[in-house]
Amino acid sequence: MKNKLIVMAIVTCLVSCGGSRKEVYKDPEAPVKERVEDLLGRMTLEEKVGQMNQFVGLEHIKANSAVMTEEELKNNTANAFYPGITDKEVAAWTEQGLIGSFLHVLTIEEANYLQSLAMKSRLQIPIIFGIDAIHGNANAPGNTVYPTNINLACSFDTLMAYRIARETAKEMRAMNMHWTFNPNVEVARDARWGRVGETFGEDPYLVTRMGVQSVKGYQGSLDSKEDVLACIKHFVGGSEPINGTNGSPADLSERTLREVFFPPFEAGVKAGAMSLMTAHNELNGVPCHSNEWLMADVLRGEWNFPGFVVSDWGSVGEIAKHRMAKDNKDAGRLAAIAGCDMDMHSMTYAKHLVDLVNEGEVDIALIDDAVRRILTKKFELGLFDDPYCYNNRAKEIEDKKIVTANRKIAREAGSSSIVLLKNESALPIAATARRIALVGPLNKAHKDMLGNWSALGKAEDVITVYDGLRAALPHAEITYIEGYDLETNELKVLPKLTGYDVIIVSVGERAMDSGEAKSKVDINVDANQQRMVKEIKEATQKPVITLVMGGRPLIFSQMEPYTDAILFTWWLGTEAGNAIADVLTGKYNPSAKLPMTFPRNVGQCPLYYNHKSTGRAWAPNNPWVSGYMDESVLPAYAFGYGLSYTTFDIAAPALIKQQYKSGEYIILTTMVKNTGSYSGKETIQLYLQDVVSSLTRPVLELCGIKQVELAPGEIEEVKFILSTEELGFFNAEKKFVTEPGEFKLFVGNSSDNLKAVSFELIEK
Repeated sequence: MKNKLIVMAIVTCLVSCGGSRKEVYKDPEAPVKERVEDLLGRMTLEEKVGQMNQFVGLEHIKANSAVMTEEELKNNTANAFYPGITDKEVAAWTEQGLIGSFLHVLTIEEANYLQSLAMKSRLQIPIIFGIDAIHGNANAPGNTVYPTNINLACSFDTLMAYRIARETAKEMRAMNMHWTFNPNVEVARDARWGRVGETFGEDPYLVTRMGVQSVKGYQGSLDSKEDVLACIKHFVGGSEPINGTNGSPADLSERTLREVFFPPFEAGVKAGAMSLMTAHNELNGVPCHSNEWLMADVLRGEWNFPGFVVSDWGSVGEIAKHRMAKDNKDAGRLAAIAGCDMDMHSMTYAKHLVDLVNEGEVDIALIDDAVRRILTKKFELGLFDDPYCYNNRAKEIEDKKIVTANRKIAREAGSSSIVLLKNESALPIAATARRIALVGPLNKAHKDMLGNWSALGKAEDVITVYDGLRAALPHAEITYIEGYDLETNELKVLPKLTGYDVIIVSVGERAMDSGEAKSKVDINVDANQQRMVKEIKEATQKPVITLVMGGRPLIFSQMEPYTDAILFTWWLGTEAGNAIADVLTGKYNPSAKLPMTFPRNVGQCPLYYNHKSTGRAWAPNNPWVSGYMDESVLPAYAFGYGLSYTTFDIAAPALIKQQYKSGEYIILTTMVKNTGSYSGKETIQLYLQDVVSSLTRPVLELCGIKQVELAPGEIEEVKFILSTEELGFFNAEKKFVTEPGEFKLFVGNSSDNLKAVSFELIEK
């Protein structure tokens, strides 16, 4: 490898730029297309291939090579180095123009240093830095950590998704980061899967709308120093592995792909997403990284995707592990031919792609196309004209204006994403409460509040539940009691709690227990934690409020009867404690809804609301459909479910007429009234059912969301407008069709609390 790179460097130095030719690519006034073609014509094959390689940063290499063995490296999905290759060699390749991108660069100092090395190369092609800014630029220090993606989905607030993405982009560019590996627009329907928290849940409609707004927020107009590239991921099927584990095969019909899993990606492309990441897994027998149908036929052929495709972590090399390639070199050949433009971390392209082109195994035209796409985005981001970009982070931290404003957004996002699952008059906490016990170490767990993908988040920046409640109730006595060991879940001796007005218990999983490679066969809240809630209630008979924290739907049926209120908080970021306190005290009336169905038992997984009519034994008088012998087929909590401190009445929906022709718009109205005593926000959900069709359709499909804020007694009309195209589906010939016949539309505040109206679609 070393000798080959030395030869590459010599060849690079011997190739002239063609001195008499005007360097159009350096002219900021020239059109991007002309600049790209001029630069492409000056590049050697080695330099072109260099643009298709993404390496981890120098500090990452140094840190991990010092503590990890080569054997440990084989099974690690986050930490990395390159055995036999030093950080100094990687720096030298950067200076020679042989590396186009880095990830795991977490400080502005390192980013600027690597950029300075690239500026010493023959053609001075800037580096594009990618980072896992999943919920804020939380993987790097000094940035706002927002609630996780699944929290955002609970808010059903697409504007909030846009706002967080916009502010994240600004904080990224302040650190010379240009590209976020987000949004994750996979449709997650299996709670066992560890990466649920990175997604927007189980419904294609909701995932699509959250993903689109995230893309728009990150990228802006893609012509300012506050914009970054979005990366829609992971294409596709990784969220529906056959056994719930990350990277396992997905076996999905093309119709299911087109109706469930493709829509968020296609919408992301239409919204302007300029990069896409393929999935670790194989799809229907073909690894996604070598799947020409996905990348060439669908993505670029059908959807006209103009951006570039990046592999997931090490996945180009892993094609050989799928046994679809005979070795690493063959894996590189398959990925390049299929249309994977950039190899993240595996070094497969760096080692073999030049040889594959010279040997005629990979067409140089494919290389040119890939490099053209990558260079275009670098030009559009303005990196060629100012490779250091928006470099005033120190001033922003000093005056605190940006950080303070963004933490305010994080707090608002957190409050709006906490789901109230149960409330027997225990919430909001009464103003007369003077003695409150906080039981459970998660009430003070700073780092766990951040959630995953927040490697360098500072504990001192985090507002815990204890901190937030003390600030919200300064006149109350707040006592913290550990309750159980956070590492082992073993219970500790509890003091007598009879003297308290209210007891708040925090249970659930730690942030480290969900995320990539963190799938589970048991998603129950730990038995000891649940037993503790039961014992506290039985011993005190005082109001018990339970906060459940986690990164996926959890099961807690054993403790549910013994708690008076349940809030599912997920992971809320730096402002977690303030957001939770706002909800507990009634400063914010909870309005969030579940973006995933919560099972009663892990044996029900995968479980989702938009199943087929015979999918969960919900078909009455059908002897051929049976449920479980030992458990109900019904979920613990339905998709779209979430309570408020007030109540709302949603009237039966009304249509202007009962027959519509194809091409017309269907206008549905309903009246919403706040029938309780608190002001609050309600999310009105519109669902569709195709009553009889040529192929089976889901029992329900979400097709509209409206949110209203009403004072007590206030009434508002809500209107939905639906095109007849939204009634369609993919038929047996895989063509999108809209069939005439009877349809039903439902409105309500969850998928299991709906009122219906029928209409008929007729031929033109």
